[in-house]
Amino acid sequence: MKKIAIFAKVHDPRCQDVAIELIKWLEGKGLIPLVEAHLSRHLSCRERAESAEIPDIADMVVVLGGDGTLISVARLVGDREVPILGVNLGSLGFLTEITLDELYPALERCLSGDYRVSERMMLRAAVERDGREIQCHQVLNDVVINKGALARIVDLETTVDGSWLTTFKSDGLIISTPTGSTGYSLAAGGPIIHPALDCLVITPICPHTLTNRPIVVDAGASITVTLKSDKEDVFLTLDGQVGMELKAGDVIRVRRAEHRTRLVMSRSKDYFEVLRTKLKWGER
Repeated sequence: MKKIAIFAKVHDPRCQDVAIELIKWLEGKGLIPLVEAHLSRHLSCRERAESAEIPDIADMVVVLGGDGTLISVARLVGDREVPILGVNLGSLGFLTEITLDELYPALERCLSGDYRVSERMMLRAAVERDGREIQCHQVLNDVVINKGALARIVDLETTVDGSWLTTFKSDGLIISTPTGSTGYSLAAGGPIIHPALDCLVITPICPHTLTNRPIVVDAGASITVTLKSDKEDVFLTLDGQVGMELKAGDVIRVRRAEHRTRLVMSRSKDYFEVLRTKLKWGER
């Protein structure tokens, strides 16, 4: 590894301070820091690289911040499968599980090739309108269809591999990866799925029919959702960060992406420890 990209939660002074120290550390090792351009402007430093260029030239990406920052970087890296080392400067994250104290020892292991990677499934979500694909995105966590604040329940005709599942009458629908199962899907009553499993979770949001429950399907399944409601405010949200307004008749097609996100994992904790800590199991 020679070129190490740095992303950070730019408005957090702690992240800025750590980024400055990290740049000096990398340069002291004879490495090339690729400081994301937006972060570079906050640090007033010369080293910078445009976000769109980084996946093609970086050997590894270091993310300083929380899970939200890492998720946005995962979408940017996309099909390049560059390993991402997420450092959480606050409370422990589901994805950014490496602490600040572990940062430099973890980097040393990465440089020597002695590191553990967790490969996480991503989703490809495409929106079709009038028979034409108008948007396509790769996401790490989830694809969410939800109604506006004042809209009534919406009708979402859902098929799996061409077989009709049901038409959900609900406030919305979540299609998540195992990684995203501990996010919005969990809050809506979905199951916790170990990230090593290959599957997708379909979770209705406040369904009108109480027997509509979350369902787990094969990772290779193709899920199609057609918006049947008219004159309602309905939105598509990707990883909780990118969105668009939907129209009646729009078709959302979701399937497993061809590439995966590669996360560098901490050696001092495992997935179940993260679950216990984040969900406060055993504290009551």
